[in-house]
Amino acid sequence: MTQRQALHAIVDDLPEDELATAERVLEALRATADLAVVAEGDGDDDFDGGLTEARAAADRGEGITTEELRRRLGIA
Repeated sequence: MTQRQALHAIVDDLPEDELATAERVLEALRATADLAVVAEGDGDDDFDGGLTEARAAADRGEGITTEELRRRLGIA
């Protein structure tokens, strides 16, 4: 039996009321694996989703304030 098959068997044996918990645990594991890929890098300079560039733009005075955004959205 492969590891994947063993995991499927474990999931198949779980009581119905434990499935939501198992899903959250497996999703967290997958997210951790995804973060590891990001940390290793793939040659892409956008390693932080554009945060560095956004902060640089804010430092240059580009963009709008939170207050302006709220005004534009009508939630001020």
